[in-house]
Amino acid sequence: MTLIKPFRALRPAPGRAADVLAPPYDVLSAAEARERAQGKPWSFLHVSKAEIDLDPQIDPYDGAVYAKSAENFRRMIEARVLVRDDRPCYYAYRLTWRDRVETGFAAVASIAAYAENRIRRHELTTLAKEDDRVRQIEAVAAQTGPVMLAYRETPGIDALVAGAVVERPAVDVVADDGVRHELWMIDDEATIAALTGAVDALPALYIADGHHRSAAALRVAEARGEKDGYFLAVLLPQQQMTILDYNRALRDLNGLTPEEVIREIGRRYAIEPSDGPVRPARADEVGMVLGGRWFRLALKPEIAAEAARSGDPVARLPVTLLAENVIEPIFGVSDPRRDKRIDFVGGGRGLGELERLVSSGAMAAAFALYPTEMRDLMAVADAGAIMPPKSTWFEPKLADGMVSHILD
Repeated sequence: MTLIKPFRALRPAPGRAADVLAPPYDVLSAAEARERAQGKPWSFLHVSKAEIDLDPQIDPYDGAVYAKSAENFRRMIEARVLVRDDRPCYYAYRLTWRDRVETGFAAVASIAAYAENRIRRHELTTLAKEDDRVRQIEAVAAQTGPVMLAYRETPGIDALVAGAVVERPAVDVVADDGVRHELWMIDDEATIAALTGAVDALPALYIADGHHRSAAALRVAEARGEKDGYFLAVLLPQQQMTILDYNRALRDLNGLTPEEVIREIGRRYAIEPSDGPVRPARADEVGMVLGGRWFRLALKPEIAAEAARSGDPVARLPVTLLAENVIEPIFGVSDPRRDKRIDFVGGGRGLGELERLVSSGAMAAAFALYPTEMRDLMAVADAGAIMPPKSTWFEPKLADGMVSHILD
């Protein structure tokens, strides 16, 4: 069994990609998705978030939502808005956002390799979200949201993909959020075989985004009695991928005054007031909004050195340093997965969002973090360890609807 293989993608018919492509299901609320899909009957949001076509008060996990998703999916196929290729291919996929360009390729990846940890994870999943993806896959009999996989820098793979993107792309669309999505078919048998072999020679692939999708694919395959199943993925080279900061906001000060918070933080950090937003320049640095002001926090060298000496790849993460030195001991948040007093703000929203949350009174304090680095993500996964929740925010995002994998 190979680590990846080509597949017959279901994808937008020529000229229909602009009508179809949509953000991933999990980055928009139902209200945001309803607004984004307004006047767009073929938007893939009608499949990935079918609650937008039902009563606004409906539970997004209601059985009617999955039935509507299946109905909308069939409608798009019957209308030939989505068409399936007649032979297995790989698909070169390029994302361009601001000054960032990422070029990888879509394939299906081995579920057995995932179960055996050759496709490695770094996050815990929640049962409710796994159940949601299982029900979605079963309803539409397809995997419609790709898992984002990373591979270590491998010039041979990059060269094969680069050779496939010299022709005019089959898809070239700039989405509402400014991300350009391009797709090329890789149908040459020699290139397919070379890509398959080059990836199979890698010791591991790494899940960057899509832990719930991959976990759900395993459960569906087990339920179907499949030992050789595959799940939809896009493979991207490590050196091209971008992780943005994933910041923290606290709803209260745990009974402390702002002055007391600053005094407590000062036991662990050097504190410097700032006239404007603070974007950290390294892992042991933090920007803080408190009491209408920004502050730059630099972890005291002896504390940072202790974390580095531990050899634990989780201990040196920016999110871990903040949690162990501020969030837990000062704000009393020991379980960020369940504690409602903490919230998480993706870096795509900018530092201005942290300032807005605090100035509006919605949050009492907010912290800007240095982004997790890809090398640290891989180190955590190689160690079989788990990152704290909301450690990574990948940007740009893969589009839903670009390619889907039908379960034959």
